[in-house]
Amino acid sequence: MNGIILFDGECNLCDKSVQFIIKHDPQAYFRFASIQSEIGKNLLSSYMVPENVNSLILIEEDGFYLKSSAALRICKHLNGVWKVWYFLLLIPKPIRDSFYSIIANNRLKWFGKTAACLLPSPDISKRFL
Repeated sequence: MNGIILFDGECNLCDKSVQFIIKHDPQAYFRFASIQSEIGKNLLSSYMVPENVNSLILIEEDGFYLKSSAALRICKHLNGVWKVWYFLLLIPKPIRDSFYSIIANNRLKWFGKTAACLLPSPDISKRFL
């Protein structure tokens, strides 16, 4: 099973993050769905993700990951130097997540909301659920 990334479809930072991941994921390991979409809601329910999570969510074969754990596990599959960030999983989760939460709690204020997402090319659109 490939990884599935659930993201906030209204957040500019989240949209840019998805574009970044696509650009650095030449193996197309990841597929994507907005948390607000029907598919996103069904996946949240199926994997019993807690409600009102302020995080991107990574779903892999062995379960789901939130906050810094999700972000760093995503780095493991990216090309280039981004793989190095995966080793930050060695830092205790409460410390990692405190930094993640600062950004997550301010992301809409700092980066704004989007009314519409860019339309991906047909090749990229296959990666969206």
